[in-house]
Amino acid sequence: MNLQPLGDRLIVEVLDEESTTASGIVLPDTAQEKPQRGKVLSVGPGPRDEDGEYIKMDVEEGDEIIFSKYGGTEIKLGADEVLILRESDVLAKVVTTGGKGKRKLAGAAA
Repeated sequence: MNLQPLGDRLIVEVLDEESTTASGIVLPDTAQEKPQRGKVLSVGPGPRDEDGEYIKMDVEEGDEIIFSKYGGTEIKLGADEVLILRESDVLAKVVTTGGKGKRKLAGAAA
């Protein structure tokens, strides 16, 4: 099944967080926090302005994002689970810099 999000919604693949503590203890699923990081799979056309024209969204397909903990709706697509979010549920976009895979927040001072 293929999905095309409508309006200001996006389809996100939830990325699993680390399941062990710093000391090496493996955490069961029930003890883990709900993931808040994902990869954008598909983006809707965006919201409309007063004239009916689409407003371009700030996120694009392929972006890695941080989203609100309890935002969105979980949908099962075959064996995969995806999340349908509104653009307003996206808190930040993960931006990688050129050096050794370190990640930096967009707009943060160096």
